[in-house]
Amino acid sequence: MKGLTTPLQSKYWHPTAQNNLKNPESFNLYSHPVKFNGKNNSPISRKVKPISCFASENTNQPILKESKPPLVVVGSANADIYVEIDRLPKEGETISAKTGQTLAGGKGANQAVCGGKLDYPTFFVGQVGEDAHGKLITEALESGGVCVDHLTTVSNAPTGNAVVMLQSDGENSIIIVGGANMSCWPEELSYEDLEIVRSAGIVLLQREIPDFVNIQVAKECRCSGYSRCWWADSPIPLELLRSVEIFSPNETELARITKMPTGNFEQISNAVEQCYDLGVNQVLVKLGANGSALFTKGEEPLRQPIIKAAKVIDTTGAGDTFTAAFAVALVEGKSKEECLRFAAAAASLCVQVKGAIPSMPEKRAVFNLLQSA
Repeated sequence: MKGLTTPLQSKYWHPTAQNNLKNPESFNLYSHPVKFNGKNNSPISRKVKPISCFASENTNQPILKESKPPLVVVGSANADIYVEIDRLPKEGETISAKTGQTLAGGKGANQAVCGGKLDYPTFFVGQVGEDAHGKLITEALESGGVCVDHLTTVSNAPTGNAVVMLQSDGENSIIIVGGANMSCWPEELSYEDLEIVRSAGIVLLQREIPDFVNIQVAKECRCSGYSRCWWADSPIPLELLRSVEIFSPNETELARITKMPTGNFEQISNAVEQCYDLGVNQVLVKLGANGSALFTKGEEPLRQPIIKAAKVIDTTGAGDTFTAAFAVALVEGKSKEECLRFAAAAASLCVQVKGAIPSMPEKRAVFNLLQSA
């Protein structure tokens, strides 16, 4: 099967000799706060927290330690409030949880940390509130090796959060409160944010932020001429869908979006055909225990079974891990088959650890599993 070509390197990416310096901490990092008024005249403060990024000769062009065009995630960040239960409550019923704790999460932050822990240069563009949960997420992103220069702190919306009801078999049900993910975005993204999008080798969107933000980003991707990978849920504006190169729902989301059944592979294939009609040429469907399938218009679908986990502890974040790992392998120039297998191995490691961000695997662990599987 012919391999998928590497996403085109953007003309905006200008690696310099500085990229190979061993001690970037000795240089002056750009760290001035920028304040502006966002949508609904909401005051927003941007706090630049350079990690792997430092200024080049062009002060508007961020670059990395390495010359790889980065993975850029534009999306959500949540504080996940975990409650461990034996079963879901029935209507009108109150039950007790075994334990409860708060961990960093959100689909965007999950995918960004996955990219960072897989040792790929990764930026996160998103928003948190001026609260303890915002600090929790920022620290988690930093610890995961993600550059948070483009993480905005907003003063009049709380950090997004989610209630994760984790059952004993590792399955979960989740309720999301958008908070800063859905509020206070500027009507137009800043030049700096769009510039890092233009610099990317691949961009991930999840649609847990306003569609007008996703559309701006998707259009920048299309204009810059490189690949995008995209997770989606809920009704999708055609303007956004037609700007996407890879559309990646799970089977439940695919059914909801197409309003078609997805109970077996034939039904999934028929639903994917409708996605083709809407303008998407590649659909990467996550099938849970049945693995995954990559559909490319005009080609036979590629199927990837799961790589069985020794023990399933928590499935939260498994889809995000799969998506981000696939994106990392894709931007590194791997074939479609290699991308699917790498992503399956990463997801297998993810479900063996409690929590979304805490479960993101290291690259060496993924390689070790692939060698032993």
